[in-house]
Amino acid sequence: MKQDSDLRNNLKSIRTRLGMSQQDLANIASVTRQTISGVESGLYAPSVAITLRLAKALGCQVEDLFWLERDLPEIEAVLAKPVPNDQQLRVSMARVGGQWIAYPLIGKDAFRQDMIPADGESTNLTGTNKVRVRLLDDNLDTLHNTVVIAGCAPVISLWARATERWHPQLRVQYNFANSMAALHSLCRGEAHIAGMHLYDPETGEYNTPFVRDVLAGREAVLITLGVWEEGLLLKSGNPMGIRTVSDLVALGATIVNREIGSGSRMLLEQTLQKEQIPFDAVQGFDNVLKSHQDVAQAVVRGVADAGMSTASVATAFGLGFIPLHQSRYDLVILKEYLEEAPVQQLLSTLGHRMVHSQFEILGGYDISKIGEVVATV
Repeated sequence: MKQDSDLRNNLKSIRTRLGMSQQDLANIASVTRQTISGVESGLYAPSVAITLRLAKALGCQVEDLFWLERDLPEIEAVLAKPVPNDQQLRVSMARVGGQWIAYPLIGKDAFRQDMIPADGESTNLTGTNKVRVRLLDDNLDTLHNTVVIAGCAPVISLWARATERWHPQLRVQYNFANSMAALHSLCRGEAHIAGMHLYDPETGEYNTPFVRDVLAGREAVLITLGVWEEGLLLKSGNPMGIRTVSDLVALGATIVNREIGSGSRMLLEQTLQKEQIPFDAVQGFDNVLKSHQDVAQAVVRGVADAGMSTASVATAFGLGFIPLHQSRYDLVILKEYLEEAPVQQLLSTLGHRMVHSQFEILGGYDISKIGEVVATV
């Protein structure tokens, strides 16, 4: 039978992964090698009996081998960030505030350590910020049960993975963003939760003044994730003998900095201003990196003598650390999202021992008040 134009298969990939030739599979499934070749090339649509024999021979389900292209839904979504017009993209999907959001998986956003699987492929709708997304499977339940967090704390991924083990039907999507970028992402409707650690020296408050300013009247709650130590990452053994930010200038140390809007950069600037040290007096002040991990790797590789980050990151990379400040890391959630079941499931795990143990073994965090509502705006 001639192949249906909408019928797709991955017979070849499964066969080769198992180390089988076309003839090997033909022998086991009691068909001809030409049948296997015709199916793989899309020239032949197998009968029900042959389909069942192929699935049995390969030790899989029929649905793992064959699917109809037209069965996969297409949905319209809003892009979380601009991309070149008409570029086809791998995207991750979530439903936030009643609309679909497509997160482009390009550049560093396509990786954590391993490449992130895509939910679909998108094509820009010319002249708009919207895309048409062809989903790669029909599991819409997973997309509906996705909670999106924007933030920069490495422990968010630990919390996310522990939560997914406790609630297998829940998916947590962690989008890396500095504190201000995360807050703006929340405000634009691209995330359910924003993580931030910004200190306002004028009021002595953490995070709340910035939330109040950016959200401009929208109601939100701030729930604390923990208090972490921030300070200077140094080469192991501190060979330059750096003890304070003043030593950075006195000893001619080179630093790497974080981007505007990050809590680490804000802390460095506030500390330098307190010590009356001009920003341009610090070598490398304008050398900007965009994550705690990048800062640590720069110090490890010898690109810089120091950089601002946290005690837990220093421990993870085997670096020295000079504490400068204790910062409270809060989760900001719009009140309209609080009652959504996936968000409730995620927040419920803040009290779970599985989550606490991940934070405790990492070190550098005080989680004695984890899960507490610390402010409402």
